[in-house]
Amino acid sequence: MLSLCVAPVTPPVATAGRPHLVGTSVRSPAVPSRKVPDSDPRAVLAQLTAGAGRAARITHTEHLPPRVGRHADWPGQIRPEVVDAVRESGIERLWEHQARAAGHALRGESVIIATGTASGKSLSYLMPVLSTLVDGAAGTDRTEGASGPGDQEVQGGKGDAGGVGHRGARGSTALYLAPTKALAADQRRAVSELAAPLGTAVRPAVFDGDTPVEEREWVRVFANYVLTNPDMLHRGILPAHARWASFLRSLRYVVIDECHTYRGVFGSHVAQVIRRLRRVCARYGSDPVFLLASATAADPGEAAARLTGVPVEEVTEDTSPRGEVVFALWEPPLTELEGERGAPVRRTATAESAELLTDLAVQGVRTVAFVRSRRGAELISLIAQDRLAAVDRSLSGRVAAYRGGYLPEERRALEHSLHTGELLGLAATNALELGVDVSGLDAVLITGYPGTRASVWQQAGRAGRTGEGALAVLVARDDPLDTYLVHHPDSLFRAPVESTVLDPDNPYVLAPHLCAAASEIPLTENDSALFGDGFPDLLRQLEERRLLRRRGASWYWTLKERACDLADIRGSGGAPVQVVEDGTGRLLGTVDAGAAHSTVHEGAVHLHQGRTYVVRHLDLEDSAALVEEASPPWTTMARDTTSVSVLETDEQVPWGDARLCYGTVEVTNQVVSYLRRRLITGEVMGETKLDLPPRTLRTRAVWWTLTEDQLEAAGVEHAVLPGALHAAEHAAIGLLPLFATCDRWDIGGVSIALHPDTLLPTVFVYDGQPGGAGFAERAFRTARSWLTATRDAIAACECEAGCPSCIQSPKCGNGNEPLHKRGAVRLLTELLASAV
Repeated sequence: MLSLCVAPVTPPVATAGRPHLVGTSVRSPAVPSRKVPDSDPRAVLAQLTAGAGRAARITHTEHLPPRVGRHADWPGQIRPEVVDAVRESGIERLWEHQARAAGHALRGESVIIATGTASGKSLSYLMPVLSTLVDGAAGTDRTEGASGPGDQEVQGGKGDAGGVGHRGARGSTALYLAPTKALAADQRRAVSELAAPLGTAVRPAVFDGDTPVEEREWVRVFANYVLTNPDMLHRGILPAHARWASFLRSLRYVVIDECHTYRGVFGSHVAQVIRRLRRVCARYGSDPVFLLASATAADPGEAAARLTGVPVEEVTEDTSPRGEVVFALWEPPLTELEGERGAPVRRTATAESAELLTDLAVQGVRTVAFVRSRRGAELISLIAQDRLAAVDRSLSGRVAAYRGGYLPEERRALEHSLHTGELLGLAATNALELGVDVSGLDAVLITGYPGTRASVWQQAGRAGRTGEGALAVLVARDDPLDTYLVHHPDSLFRAPVESTVLDPDNPYVLAPHLCAAASEIPLTENDSALFGDGFPDLLRQLEERRLLRRRGASWYWTLKERACDLADIRGSGGAPVQVVEDGTGRLLGTVDAGAAHSTVHEGAVHLHQGRTYVVRHLDLEDSAALVEEASPPWTTMARDTTSVSVLETDEQVPWGDARLCYGTVEVTNQVVSYLRRRLITGEVMGETKLDLPPRTLRTRAVWWTLTEDQLEAAGVEHAVLPGALHAAEHAAIGLLPLFATCDRWDIGGVSIALHPDTLLPTVFVYDGQPGGAGFAERAFRTARSWLTATRDAIAACECEAGCPSCIQSPKCGNGNEPLHKRGAVRLLTELLASAV
């Protein structure tokens, strides 16, 4: 019988003196008089737990005491004008880690600064960048009118654009890469305010998909600090490098902010984009220094070197001050409802966070509620608005949702309202996790474990960014990992953050980037040093497939199509699906192609800006989903089926008679139906069949097998074997994020009592991206610890036969049938008995 489930540190700190994100501190307007005096986090938490049964929901409270900072002198190489500008912004002295990181940069050494949230990482790289830009501007011939986008009549064509692009006129340049548009826009505001006393010596500008066409030429010709993202670098700048020649020729620094987000397949793609950037820069005679900023991470120097391909120094000791942080772990209560197979059901984390957000808004406590999904952000906002309207109608408009897929003008308006304090509460996806300065926040709600400890501290650090106390609350979902963490707080507060997992040599990643690189500058055998050991074989394969053509000692891209379009760096699986309102034709937003089958299938409930829509038709050929506004009392969740075949076994380790294996597999997945679940309670109301085409995926997996003798020794009968394997698979997927920088939606699994390739009972856990993302390999390397934690989590759960807190999965394609809790514990115990 086949069972399946498909994929789709140190604590935070707050700094005094505004060194965390220079020049963007915004004072918020007055908030309601119900605000807790001085936003004392202990008092705020006491009020949250004052209701009936509330105190029992806290399983652990961690108090992180305040910390005194250590100062350092200004590096001697920083220009005095820059020092004066920073002091004018209110920062008189540097923290030690800021001075150390800036020192590496000024000596021409690539460096990563990996310290806590709000520890002043931005100033660490801005000091050397601004000083270099001022140096380059000294003595250059200013072009009159080049003071801002849209103000300059630009003449000329490709290359150095009208003669203003030569080094003598432009001076030094710097490039800033952010994982999100919001962060780039926020950083531009910071730089503009900080650099205002420096005049036109520093000309920052954002260049991304939201930049108006009429401004793009000004950015290319005149800006000397360009803020963009890997997507625009990949699709817009590198393919047009001849037009960016003057900028690239003068490029001194490349800033890579929030670099811990570049993990898995996305991180592997970004690593290749950076290698292409280095190659193009070398063509124009520049060799930029890389300045990376990261949340606290394990082995940050090693991860940064993998990302950039160059040696990177690391600065990890955080010497900034920190206000008190009160961090509570919160488990929603059990309800009277029964879930699948009669399992007990807890109140949803979404409903619980919405209630907490409401209470905090009523108190006047400025809060961001982070949630993992776009739908969750909309639901929390909608529920909180309804509850607030019942208390005080003036408050309901001061809570909103923020997520990807919004139109640019919607995102900018929300960011502005958050900066000015017009909003008291925001339900947001991780788009606001990444460095965007939100001054004056008092509390953060984390709705479900976000996948990594690094993300926990990153999100918690959004509060208390002015050096005051802060409250953070992790609200657990009914999920094995969340349940494990709230009852094992040492796994969160005493364990180091994860290593960043990425694999630039993944052939599914490298091959399209070789095509893109060849279209930029013909490839030669000398490029092997840049692109790694797989370069020669892939080059031959691309030539055989006629994607590249060899002429002499070089390989050329010869097709009419843009080579950069071969690489989907976000791994979304193709062009985004447009969500269009039926009848009006109004574009509401977009959904990633890879998620379209499960999120905008016919009948799916889609939320946007607090409004509810139902999908009437999904057109896969035209990448469009037609929706109409409706108010059904349910949400929807897709169901799917999966099969796995083994293509190649790279490594295997004997655990007694059992085998632990790692290799290449092919996964076939098909969305077959969807469930309707009642709002708030999550009660299943019915299932509807769907007719969508299957999709195949070649990826990497870890799997283990057991023999008949081991099953007999474990006391697992054949009748319960499928359920035991299935339960072990679910729990293993749920616990893997403790050991790899992934969450359960990055990975998938299949369990089968007799697999046709192994001829044994087998459990697979695989990466949900073509070619793999490094998660399965990490699972293979840490298998003993990972599976031990899995067994312990199942055994420790108080339920009788299995529940969402241990072995039931929210994404199970078989509706959590069959499952056998005690059999899973016996299987894993037997498997681990001979583990090495």
